[in-house]
Amino acid sequence: WRQQRRMMYERELDVPRLVASYALEDPALPAPLAEAAALAAREFDASFNSVGLNLYRDRNDSVAPHNDRLGDLVPGQPIVLLSLGATRRMRIQHKQSKARLELDLEPGSLLLMDYATQLHYDHGIPKEKAPVGPRISLAFRMRR
Repeated sequence: WRQQRRMMYERELDVPRLVASYALEDPALPAPLAEAAALAAREFDASFNSVGLNLYRDRNDSVAPHNDRLGDLVPGQPIVLLSLGATRRMRIQHKQSKARLELDLEPGSLLLMDYATQLHYDHGIPKEKAPVGPRISLAFRMRR
């Protein structure tokens, strides 16, 4: 796991979660990640070449509303999220109308976001008010 730092709010801050990533062809890829990638590919009849991991340690870890960087993705290919650990709420908001959907990502759940979702919606995991246990999110993508 890595702790990243980013410019946010006009200053450099710790990203409020830990991250890791692998190319799925990496010989050092842990077997459980290879198995999870195969499950996601089989479930949605899709191909992936990378997995990004986010560790939300407690209620204070989060990710601000965003869309994935389209320049990093193969156009037309989906993103699949596999949630492990504590249930966390995801907010999905339309960029123009601001209409919002909130859904609880339960342990073992798979969420498919098609490529067009990144054009029209932002998604994020807000901080929680009540204590919550750790959660790992695996994001399977086809990167350029």
